[in-house]
Amino acid sequence: MVDNRYATALVIGSVLSLLATVYLSAAVGTQHWYQYSNPLVNQKGNASELLNGEFDENAYSNLMYLHNGTLGLWWWCCVLVRSESHWFNDPAPKMETHCVSFSLSQQFASKYKRPGNNSEEDLLRTYLWRCQFLLPLVSLGLVFLSGLVGVCACLCRSFTPTMVVGILHLLAGLCSLGTVCCFLAGVDLLHQFSPPPDGVESSLGWSLYLALISFPLQMMAAALFLWAARSHRKNYTRMTAYRVA
Repeated sequence: MVDNRYATALVIGSVLSLLATVYLSAAVGTQHWYQYSNPLVNQKGNASELLNGEFDENAYSNLMYLHNGTLGLWWWCCVLVRSESHWFNDPAPKMETHCVSFSLSQQFASKYKRPGNNSEEDLLRTYLWRCQFLLPLVSLGLVFLSGLVGVCACLCRSFTPTMVVGILHLLAGLCSLGTVCCFLAGVDLLHQFSPPPDGVESSLGWSLYLALISFPLQMMAAALFLWAARSHRKNYTRMTAYRVA
C-alpha cells in the first residue's frame, strides 16, 4: 500500500523527468548553443567553402564569425547570401542558412593549440570537445534506463527500485550540467586561439538554455524519487516493527 504523499511525489517526479528529457533532446538536436552577430552579414560568401572539403577549424570559425553563424554540439552553421544574377542591385538579398554536421570521426578528432596549424595537440580542448558530445547522450541513456527500472518496479509492485531511479536521475542531471560546462569552456578556449573579429558580437543561444533548464528539472525529479523511496522505507520499517511488537 503506497501513501498518497509518495504517489504524488512519484507522479510529479515523472512529469519533471519527462520535461527534462524533452528539453535536453531538443537542445541536443539543435544548433543554437552559441551564436554570432555581424552587422556586415550581407557580404556574399562561398557556400562550397563550408560544405565541401576537409574540415578546417580555423576556416570554419572565421566563416561562422563573419556570417551570423551558430554553433551546436555537432553543428556549425552560417548565413550566406544566395548567389543570384540580377541586372539590378537587389535591396533585399536572399539569405540562406548552411549547416555542417560532424561525423563520428570528426567528433573524436584531436584539437590543436593553433586552429589551422596541426602542430601541437591541445589535450584540454580535445577532451572538452569529446565530453560535450558524449555527456548528453549518457544523460539521456540514464533517464531511459531509469524509466525501464520504474516500469519494472510498477510491474513488480515494489517501491525499492525507486531509490535506483532517483540515483540515475541524479547522475543524469550531473551529466547535463557537465555538457554545458564543457561546451562553454571549449568555446572560451576557441575564442582565445581564434578570436572573433572586431564588431562581431557573441551570445548564448536558446538551445543552451534548454540544456540548462533540464539540469534543475532532473535534480528535482531525483530529489523527489529519493525522498519518496527513503520515507516509504522508514514508514514500512516502523509499521513492521509495530506489528511484530
